[in-house]
Amino acid sequence: MGETLNIGCHLSSSKGYLFMGKQMMSMGGNTFQFFTRNPRGSKAKAIDPEDAAALCRLMEQEGFAKILAHAPYTLNPASADPKVRTFALMTIQDDLERMEYTPGQMYNFHPGSHVGQGMEEGIRLISELLNEVLKPEQTTTVLLETMAGKGSEVGGRFEELAEILRRVELSDHMGVCLDTCHVHDGGYDIVNDLDGVLEEFDRIVGLDRLKAIHINDSKNPLASHKDRHEVIGGGFIGLPAFERIINHPRLRRLPFYLETPNEIAGYTAEIALLKSRYRSDETSHAIEP
Repeated sequence: MGETLNIGCHLSSSKGYLFMGKQMMSMGGNTFQFFTRNPRGSKAKAIDPEDAAALCRLMEQEGFAKILAHAPYTLNPASADPKVRTFALMTIQDDLERMEYTPGQMYNFHPGSHVGQGMEEGIRLISELLNEVLKPEQTTTVLLETMAGKGSEVGGRFEELAEILRRVELSDHMGVCLDTCHVHDGGYDIVNDLDGVLEEFDRIVGLDRLKAIHINDSKNPLASHKDRHEVIGGGFIGLPAFERIINHPRLRRLPFYLETPNEIAGYTAEIALLKSRYRSDETSHAIEP
């Protein structure tokens, strides 16, 4: 039996952990992403330890890839306002404690915006926050997300992510989540030069740091710095490029998470589409753009 594409999508956590696992199985996937709390607020529902344990058992039985928790969008670890930074720190700290109910998974966050303080200061503040929240005993891997580089966003260039990672003391607990829409909008040509982009990432960050991929098409052209997701094949990246991405020897075993503008039926169709384009061998690497 050949390899399986590790694919899933973002799911609502409103009905609990086990529900998400069963829902993803019914959709044909073997991993998923979820928000740890309200994505535009700070409220977090109490975790039912039995429910979390039931999901862990299901994932083990069914051979799930690692799941990905996503921090709320409202966090800005690079803010000039100490209150905003404290809110980010407390939220991430709480989220990482909650993640231990599902040990050994991953937690993703947007690095933040330096809001006029300059990239150097933004990177310093993000690294400082991570040095405060990371604990040697944690089992969760924390991922920095590649960003589109709009406004004063930190993380639009691979060099910015590499510098944050360099300054984090417990960097063995860190990794990167590459968002296809974001890197495309950030100016990395994954459509015509996927190998070149991955070589650049490897040289600057290290492909060993790449732990997850947000697989999203883009409503905007290359280097637009916009960050507007589109359904798979409906945007400027296009299905042939996604076929090369999921089959690339350096990427094909990673977990892929859809964050396209879709409901459950649309996600189910995208999961089936991408699985149908996945090959159990690596000959697809030779496909030309």
